Amino acid sequence: MILNRNAIVDDVRLAYRYTPGSTGETLVLVHGTPSHSYIWRNVVPSLEGQGHGVLAYDLLGFGASERPTDRDTSVTAQAHLLEQLLSFLDIARPTVVGHDIGGAVAQIVATRRPALVRRLMLVDTVSYDSWPSSTWRAIIRDHLDDYLAMAPDEFEAMLTRQLTMTVADPAHMTGSTLEAYLAPHRTPLGRASFFEHQVRHYDSRPTQQLAPLLRDLTMPTRIVWGEQDRWQPVRYAERLASDIPDAHLVVIAGGGHFLMEDHPDRVTQEILDLLRIDR
Repeated sequence: MILNRNAIVDDVRLAYRYTPGSTGETLVLVHGTPSHSYIWRNVVPSLEGQGHGVLAYDLLGFGASERPTDRDTSVTAQAHLLEQLLSFLDIARPTVVGHDIGGAVAQIVATRRPALVRRLMLVDTVSYDSWPSSTWRAIIRDHLDDYLAMAPDEFEAMLTRQLTMTVADPAHMTGSTLEAYLAPHRTPLGRASFFEHQVRHYDSRPTQQLAPLLRDLTMPTRIVWGEQDRWQPVRYAERLASDIPDAHLVVIAGGGHFLMEDHPDRVTQEILDLLRIDR
């Protein structure tokens, strides 16, 4: 999937792809970490092919978007930028699909500005106190400077290990797929950006603070999870489904954290099924 446009919103550049569509339905796809919009490449064509409007973009500090040294790239700041991007593109009341920290961005927008979101899908999302892992907490607290100083080959080996954990079937994170996820981090700027724009902002306070607001959501909501997600256990999906009124939970066997790699067709179908629900 090719991001073919750039927008300046709030004085920063975001790379995006937007197909307006003809059905009156617009989907906004928000990726997570360590990822970029490439993760939606096997989902977007079917959605566009059915005439739906689709917006996919790289979060600030990720992929092809700007990597500024002086900007907040927390999930709270990313939610503000998403609101600005929707305004810039004149997209009204889309269905928002968020994965991983993109799901935190989606939760923030849906609870802070519910009138902006027509429907909500959370895919293997961070939530509550589910993130960061105890390993990353220790790294952020005690060893982040050491990790910033890693040699390129050490960094790539570490990131490869992390990415291999995201799929239920290891064959789904090899070859050109693995290369695409590693590519944005192969320059000195890319390696620094991974820690400064992603790892440094692994912080569950925003999702813990918004947790009581989930009970106030009224838009149709679907929670889609990989049964074998090693980063976000299914118990968090069950808690979200319990807290969000009338949320529908789908747990997919043979799916890991990067569910769009293990089962892109199933994720696509769940999105299309959600579009049939309105209230």
